[in-house]
Amino acid sequence: MSTPFKLVRVAALKSVADFRTHLQSLNLDLGLDDEIIQGDTSPLLQKTTWRGRTIGNRWAIHPMEGWDGTTTGGVTEPMIRRWKRFGESGAKLIWGGEAMAVRPDGRANMNQLIINEENKAGIAGLRETLIAAHKEKFGKTDDLIIGFQLTHSGRFCRPNDKKKWESRIAYRHPILDAKFSVTGDDQILTDDDLKRLVDCYIASAKIAAEIGADFVDIKHCHGYLLHEFLGAVTRSGPYGGSFENRTRLIREITEGIRAVAPNLGIGVRLSAFDFVPFKPNPELSQPGKPGPGMPEDFAHLLPYQYQFGINRENPLEYDLTETKQLLQLFTDLGIDLVNLSAGSPYYNPHIQRPAAYPPSDGYQPHEDPLISVVRQIKVVAELKAAFPKLILVGSGYSYLQEYLPHVAQHYVREGHVDIVGLGRMVLSYPHMLADATSAGKLLEPKLICRTFSDCTTAPRNGLRSGCYPLDDYYKTFEDAPALKLIKSGKKE
Repeated sequence: MSTPFKLVRVAALKSVADFRTHLQSLNLDLGLDDEIIQGDTSPLLQKTTWRGRTIGNRWAIHPMEGWDGTTTGGVTEPMIRRWKRFGESGAKLIWGGEAMAVRPDGRANMNQLIINEENKAGIAGLRETLIAAHKEKFGKTDDLIIGFQLTHSGRFCRPNDKKKWESRIAYRHPILDAKFSVTGDDQILTDDDLKRLVDCYIASAKIAAEIGADFVDIKHCHGYLLHEFLGAVTRSGPYGGSFENRTRLIREITEGIRAVAPNLGIGVRLSAFDFVPFKPNPELSQPGKPGPGMPEDFAHLLPYQYQFGINRENPLEYDLTETKQLLQLFTDLGIDLVNLSAGSPYYNPHIQRPAAYPPSDGYQPHEDPLISVVRQIKVVAELKAAFPKLILVGSGYSYLQEYLPHVAQHYVREGHVDIVGLGRMVLSYPHMLADATSAGKLLEPKLICRTFSDCTTAPRNGLRSGCYPLDDYYKTFEDAPALKLIKSGKKE
């Protein structure tokens, strides 16, 4: 798995035919259309209906948390700019906008937005900025749906110091504990802690409703707390062990939100599957240059009783059995918006955020990143076939670069996904799909995300996130010199 290979970069493929040939050389079955349909007949411009509302097209903006709020979780100028660009993107579904912590100690960084009474006016201003920017560029906003993502970062909490983990966990993990400085059972949230946490989610959702959010996302992805609870097989008590217990939190949170904000929609961003954590291959690593990825040793842990959507007998494979049980539970709870992702950027980023260039704490590709792109797209298609009434948002498209519109159009047109979500691509080129579907417009290659991972390397080193290579705002940003030093292998 760690054998070096020659990576063919997507930018080197000059046509759809070249891209298709490359996919065939990898034995990958990925649908893509030869031509992008522009104008009103574009599949990506077709409307869909949610709770009696219209979503005006088929692309969404994923949450783009920037590590750039105030230390009290408030709004700053770079954040306002980002939300303005979300509005200018043309996307009619804004999924979360920003990861918003439901309480201060649940932040992944000391500059994460906190959704509370103190910050209520500032967050309302973000929403208003987004709507105003969208209206100015596109004229119409009654088909624009905006949700707020509510989160507790759990194992990845660093609320007071950029370099100090203050992990709160669902259960002890034999691989991840050492990586995130978990040293004792006192870091496991108690059942009473969880009851208070449920109240925080409910209070935050009430604030979101008062601000005017159309829905809240009860975040269950990327190894954050509620996602970790889905895999809490080894935990005892009412929140662990059985599938029923491991999903108790989402049921209690949903019930509470419905009581205080009955008209507020509820969605979930979900890591539909996971793999065992990966690490750089130590035999192929050099100082300052991580080697290709390889799985952590798990042979002594079989059957593997950790994480969610994972094959217990071989945790290098997914198993969607419980994922489908969960989507059925969402259906029963009236949760009809689901945004699907995979794994975690903290411990196996290649399956969640395929990239040609790793972040500073990552590893080099050990296989073509298109393998992970296709895996995510295929999983979404399988789940869409099983749950046709759910509105499913797909992820993992940024690595497709020039061919993102060709693939997105194909899978929307074929009904394999309802809405295509864009994440890091939005940082450099927020209006990419608007350009792709506008008659007479061409894509701007100089703005297309090449997965340099600076948007992750920066926050991993305590700096603010942004597209430093391609966005003029961040090229001259005050954090840019420090990031350049870090990438050169030097520290300030």
